[in-house]
Amino acid sequence: QVQLVESGGGLVQAGGSLRLSCAPSGSIFSINAMGWYRQPPGKQRELVARITSGGNTNYADSVKGRFTISRDNAKNTVYLQMNSLKPEDTAVYYCNADLYSGSAYPDDYWGQGTQVTVSS
Repeated sequence: QVQLVESGGGLVQAGGSLRLSCAPSGSIFSINAMGWYRQPPGKQRELVARITSGGNTNYADSVKGRFTISRDNAKNTVYLQMNSLKPEDTAVYYCNADLYSGSAYPDDYWGQGTQVTVSS
């Protein structure tokens, strides 16, 4: 059974930085796109950033220039470096991956979520 394991959330003051990490546990064959989503309190889940297996990235407008997504294909790990954090970045952050784990087609997996709280 594949699970996405996240780490790196926490409490930080406005202007500070955090780095999130996510990697799958279990047996996988390959990973297509990986990404980070977030769900602020009382709001819907939204895309933060996404990266393809080839390294192409896209970001939500609200985080461009402050957040950087990257991946280490050798470690099957995706990172989200978050700088210049703002209180409005407060949310539960979820890792997402589209990967092959034994079937002929890729499946979509989600992490359990990690809380990021930015104090003003």
